[in-house]
Amino acid sequence: MREKQTTIRDVAREAGVSVATVSRYLNNNGYISQKAEMKIREVMERLNYHPNEIARGLAKKKTRTIALIIPDITNPFFPELVVAIEEVAKSKGYSIILVNTQVGDMDDNHFWTQLQNRYVDGFILASFEMSEKVIKAIEKLKIPFVRIDRAAENNTFDSIGLDNYKGAKLAVEHLIEVGCKKIAHISGPKSYPPSSERKRGYVETVTDRAVRDGKTSPEESVIVYEGDFTLESGKLLTQILMNQHKDVDGIFLGNDLMAIGCLKALKLMGYQIPKEVAIIGFDGIKLTEMVEPEISTVEQPIYDIGVVSTNKLIRKIEGLENDKSILGETSLDIRLVTRQSTLGFGKYR
Repeated sequence: MREKQTTIRDVAREAGVSVATVSRYLNNNGYISQKAEMKIREVMERLNYHPNEIARGLAKKKTRTIALIIPDITNPFFPELVVAIEEVAKSKGYSIILVNTQVGDMDDNHFWTQLQNRYVDGFILASFEMSEKVIKAIEKLKIPFVRIDRAAENNTFDSIGLDNYKGAKLAVEHLIEVGCKKIAHISGPKSYPPSSERKRGYVETVTDRAVRDGKTSPEESVIVYEGDFTLESGKLLTQILMNQHKDVDGIFLGNDLMAIGCLKALKLMGYQIPKEVAIIGFDGIKLTEMVEPEISTVEQPIYDIGVVSTNKLIRKIEGLENDKSILGETSLDIRLVTRQSTLGFGKYR
């Protein structure tokens, strides 16, 4: 038979005080005599009473819970991010709930109502388009949050930023350095600001190179196909690209998952990588080291992104608005990681 759980009423009765007095003691809210405080503490220890933290949180509309909102849990970038966020949250007494969304979810007011009804203390928003409708919905919530990657245009949301433009330039310049003559780009969705920045970095780098080479129409060097960050789109668009542009010898992919799809497509089509085509991705997920050949990438500090964003959010939740370290955008460094998918190109041609 299940043992009866000690309640706040049991503590009040044993201590000879009212339930309201025990509640004031537990919440550190209101006056309690020293004698009553000592008696309540003694009874709680004797009865092994522990207050229900969930119930207390709901009563205060504070649950020490953080929501992490992501677009695709199947993308290895996000599980790596979750590990860091959960570690930091746990160390500070917070738990996290994972919210995996589908296309259009955030434009639905019901989505934000459900989030509000969960009484989360704050949320981390990872990699989403920020439409005006979404921005208005978030502002209406009045819940602390931090956006990962980059804030939307013309708003002042706190965010963890990365220089996607710089990263794209590093990737394309590396392809040029190893000897690629015709470089194409398979981008992420154009509605997502980091995709646009990566595309801009690609376009400027290949056109600058075309100008240096004396080409009269530098814009003709630009070859872009728009993907959706999935492995499947990387595979499909690579097949289309190589059928339409057989002389392409370098491909910059908007993320690593598409780069893995690209690798698979090239192998199926009979290309030797990197002897005939060099490829490079963007993100730095561990999976790029587990394929053959290993894929070069522009590495984001995924773990650091999780740590910084969580610490920033918790400081906001705990009312440190005057702490200048939590205001505006925090920029983290990226780095070029060169591997077999590019390094062998110049050696064997």
